[in-house]
Amino acid sequence: MKRYLSRLLALVLVVVVGLVGCSSSNSLGMTGDYRQDTLTLLQSLRTAVELPDDSPEKATAQTQARQNINDFASRYRRDDSLAKLSSFTTMRTALNSLAAHYSSYPNRPLPQKLKDRLEQEFTQVESALKRGA
Repeated sequence: MKRYLSRLLALVLVVVVGLVGCSSSNSLGMTGDYRQDTLTLLQSLRTAVELPDDSPEKATAQTQARQNINDFASRYRRDDSLAKLSSFTTMRTALNSLAAHYSSYPNRPLPQKLKDRLEQEFTQVESALKRGA
């Protein structure tokens, strides 16, 4: 009887760990609609970039931004129909710049030059999305 209980317990643990590990926290709520997901990501990244450096929410916002970047990239990276869109290529450039800064300099604030460039690229992405490109 002990043997069966230990096997049952092991099976239950494997199922629980499998379900928890496979569930995605989908922090942005990616819908699969590229245009809407991109606009939502832009809004969340703008919030993270514009927070003052001494804000207590800054670390949380940076962590959330990194997660959102990863979610977006993993969802749309292999979609060949998007690779030709100017909004997608510009968005990837902005995401790569921001992710590189967060990875290389996690404790340093974003330089103003990078903030300005990101805002310019975000505006270009919004314009391209309005055009349908």
